[in-house]
Amino acid sequence: MSAETPATWPRVQGTIHEDGTGEVTISGSVHPVSTDSLDDARTAIVGLVAETARKLGRDVRATMTDPDGQWPLVIHGDGTVEPDATAEAKPRTVPDVADEPPAAPVEPVTEAAEAPAEEAEPEPAHGWVRAADGSAPATSAPFPTRRERRQSFLTQQQSEEPATQGWRGLMTHLGLRLSPSEAERAERADVQAVSQHWPGPRTIAIVNGKGGAGKTPTTVLLSAVFARFGGAGVLAWDNNQTRGTLGWRTDQGPHEATLLELLPQVDRLLSTGAQSADLAHYVHHQPRDRFDVLRSKPMELAAEQRIDASDVDAIHQVAAKYYRLIFIDSGNDESDPMWRRMIDHTDQLVVATTTRDDHAEAGALLLEALADRDERAAALAEQAIVVVTQADPKAHSADVQRVAAGYKDLARDAITIPFDPAMVDGILRYGSLRPATQRAWLAAGAAVARGL
Repeated sequence: MSAETPATWPRVQGTIHEDGTGEVTISGSVHPVSTDSLDDARTAIVGLVAETARKLGRDVRATMTDPDGQWPLVIHGDGTVEPDATAEAKPRTVPDVADEPPAAPVEPVTEAAEAPAEEAEPEPAHGWVRAADGSAPATSAPFPTRRERRQSFLTQQQSEEPATQGWRGLMTHLGLRLSPSEAERAERADVQAVSQHWPGPRTIAIVNGKGGAGKTPTTVLLSAVFARFGGAGVLAWDNNQTRGTLGWRTDQGPHEATLLELLPQVDRLLSTGAQSADLAHYVHHQPRDRFDVLRSKPMELAAEQRIDASDVDAIHQVAAKYYRLIFIDSGNDESDPMWRRMIDHTDQLVVATTTRDDHAEAGALLLEALADRDERAAALAEQAIVVVTQADPKAHSADVQRVAAGYKDLARDAITIPFDPAMVDGILRYGSLRPATQRAWLAAGAAVARGL
């Protein structure tokens, strides 16, 4: 394997239990595993970390804890696992046997205890060390074939691109290739996360039972992040019975169509003769941020544009046929069949909130209610992402961190967004945001991507 010393980022820590369950935390993102045995749990966790190593193009350090102790490891992109020679393993000591009566001979007991340790030392990392095929090293392994012994000419180690930011980037521009800083590496990892294309469509619902909690800005700017970095095929859908404002915060296309005009055309749009360009009659493309918007009709009374659960199913069918990512801006009524059916289609839940106590409390109560609804809703709540926006310019960073910390035990991750004048009013565009705000929304998008 490569002799290069793996970087300390990302920070990876895993824990497994006797029943085969456990979790691994990669850069603050928790990935639970549930298997039938300790070895299966090790394999599952190694697979998750190896995928991260492949994406980064380099080896990753990890610290794993199991019933036998704590083991520092180096995990490679091909699934190979080696002990980390730069850190000390901490095997769990076995409690001493109760003292024998004084008459018992001492010497034989000492020799018997020491002999096995000399004959067979425990394997390093107790089952974590394994070859590229995921198997643990064993003396009885069959002799490798000629193809297995030969190193492929196609195997290459990815070289890290030089720095492009800060003084390191300046040096690169002057001809000195310097490695990027940890901050730039983290940003590159987030960009890679939101640039992925998943097999099959994914639906992300943005929720909070209180109005003004930031659902619409969160919907718009997450859609922009995924469309800008990952390309077309992103839809923002206003799933709101009562004056949804997604259309007011985004560009209007060359028509005034809403989901009310789309619904009568569902069968035609789902037919084999339908073309993707036909959908442009009903959605509003965002030229700068490259996603489409399906508007509600805020000028109509709710009674005049009532949407039921079957309508949500129909719209979602159309959206899933033409788009890879569907971001749904929801209403405030969690008892509405339209809202509840949205949850049935959701793959990733995002709770939007500001630093206001009533917004934060409403989001927390919603997660607790979903946890009690059914097994699927409980899983959505447990893996939810919380986006805490500093909507009030007078709020302090401590207020934002307080709200984020309050969600620590309720959700998978909480991302904070600083105050930005470009988010206060009018049409929302990612390019109009301050650099720090853009970086924060990229981090929020990456957190969402890790749950897809």
